[in-house]
Amino acid sequence: MSDDDEFLQEMADVKPMMPQQRVRLQKGQGRDAALGLRREAAVQHRAGDSNPLTDEGVTPLDPWYVLDFKRPGIQNGVFRKLKQGRYDPEARLDLHRMSVKRARSEIFDFVRECHQLGLRSVLIVHGKGERSADREAVGILKGFVNRWLQDLEPVQAFHSAQPAHGGTGAVYVLLAKSEEKKRENRERFMRGRVPYEQG
Repeated sequence: MSDDDEFLQEMADVKPMMPQQRVRLQKGQGRDAALGLRREAAVQHRAGDSNPLTDEGVTPLDPWYVLDFKRPGIQNGVFRKLKQGRYDPEARLDLHRMSVKRARSEIFDFVRECHQLGLRSVLIVHGKGERSADREAVGILKGFVNRWLQDLEPVQAFHSAQPAHGGTGAVYVLLAKSEEKKRENRERFMRGRVPYEQG
């Protein structure tokens, strides 16, 4: 018996499938509907995202541009020490080779976590920018970091780092005291003191 005969014998009891009726798509279905569903899902995902930082519309910065920011109320002496790198960084975040989307998430989580832990001085390394033979170097992430740090409430001040810590490719960040640290300070300064009561 040949292979063809054997195959035909095996397939003898197989019945062909009945053709199914085709469904006609109405306008608004198909590709356009799928695009609409994807857009709606993206908006819902963004709405569920507690991260307020933007990931578009920020101008890249020159690699040698010095980042410099302080909120009102920060003492000049404190800012000068930050600028000079005299506060040892208690934590470090390296953004090298990260996409803008990932860096956005990392910075938001890093600053929030450091603030909750009561850290005051941190270092963020963003790099100086892309290096390419056919175009000038620009700091895409550097521009976003400059914008993002100003948008985050716990950030009180920041300044480009000293050369030993990365120079204009890194930034020192001063964070506000957490509620826990404020409470500890109040308790420490109130020890042995009798609260003044007006009578």
